[in-house]
Amino acid sequence: MSQHMNLLLPSFETDKEEYDERKTTDHGGIGGSVWRFKGNKAAKEAASVSMKGTLARLFDCCSKDVKKTILPLGHGDPSVYPCFQTSVDAEEAVVESLRSGAANSYAPGVGILPARRAVANYLNRDLPHKIHSDDIFMTVGCCQGIETMIHALAGPKANILLPTLIYPLYNSHAIHSLVEIRKYNLLPDLDWEIDLQGVEAMADENTIAVVIMNPHNPCGNVYTYEHLKKVAEVARKLGIMVISDEVYNQTIYGENKFVPMGIFSSITPVVTLGSISKGWLVPGWRIGWIAMNDPKNVFKTTRVVESIKEHLDISPDPSTILQFALPNILEKTKKEFFEKNNSILSQNVDFAFDALKDIPCLTCPKKPESCTYLVTKLDLSLLEDITNDFDFCMKLAQEENLVFLPGNQYETPFQVSNIYKYKN
Repeated sequence: MSQHMNLLLPSFETDKEEYDERKTTDHGGIGGSVWRFKGNKAAKEAASVSMKGTLARLFDCCSKDVKKTILPLGHGDPSVYPCFQTSVDAEEAVVESLRSGAANSYAPGVGILPARRAVANYLNRDLPHKIHSDDIFMTVGCCQGIETMIHALAGPKANILLPTLIYPLYNSHAIHSLVEIRKYNLLPDLDWEIDLQGVEAMADENTIAVVIMNPHNPCGNVYTYEHLKKVAEVARKLGIMVISDEVYNQTIYGENKFVPMGIFSSITPVVTLGSISKGWLVPGWRIGWIAMNDPKNVFKTTRVVESIKEHLDISPDPSTILQFALPNILEKTKKEFFEKNNSILSQNVDFAFDALKDIPCLTCPKKPESCTYLVTKLDLSLLEDITNDFDFCMKLAQEENLVFLPGNQYETPFQVSNIYKYKN
């Protein structure tokens, strides 16, 4: 039996009988009434750039022929593969939390104190300027952290600086919050470093933040201490904060060591976004955090902290069960768990990177050293009857049941695939 039989594939499929029944009774109104409500166009525009929508369309193109197993190489969920399961320590922590009876109530909007204290202790291992529980806000995965920060900073004429290659949800929430998106370049020939001159050139008095991803998803690079310090210095010069997405901080298998952006908070204030989704292989558990690295209290004097709290007060809370389990998850998970997972990813990267050298139309500019995706460039001049990258991915799904993410999802000419499943 295929190991992908239990994969929860995104799809637009509906119950056909229910759909047909509704279609026969839908007259668009009652007695000629004109309805005065309609769907939100802003939500439609924001969803149009989401990864979920693109993947759903690609999976719906796949053949239902069981002779060709669907290979979801654009699907970033490690937990569907037997070799990627969370740690026993994490599972036991959740069971203990569930059985304790202490986690059956509502949690405060900012999160429960034991969880916030545990995150602060976890991050403080690598920080010179220690943070405290009051600097931590618990979120429904990193996704809510992204939403919260963009909504909390949004305002008239506001703009935000995002890299050309970035998790599409940043685009979606900026669009939905009416925040102008300005894209800075990443430099593939320089290990995907940030084009800092470009960042300086595009910022103005309405720029609210520069967002970085470190380790970078999907490029798979890990920024050096020297480069991150330059990022902080540019942000300080521009008078803006750095929002650092560090979800993949435990998923590193290259030579560069992870350096948290919070180290440079004495230069410019830094917001760290994190979660256990990728490192612990549990994206469905939906537990993450926002951490304020701000030894000079800039975030308090500018009302950023207050705005975050206000947004969380009107937002869903992460599971209380997971919040009570988090201290044991962070403290008891052994380093061997991460080493094993990263070793498998490293082998998959080596295999995929070498195999791509034999495919003339695909070029990988740099072997990943972190994260779970591999970025390739598509040469359309070597292909027939292919109009663009999305067309390529659609036909690949139709003919081979192989799903890549098209580069237009990231507003770039590169294609993206995950490396969870490249070797048997």
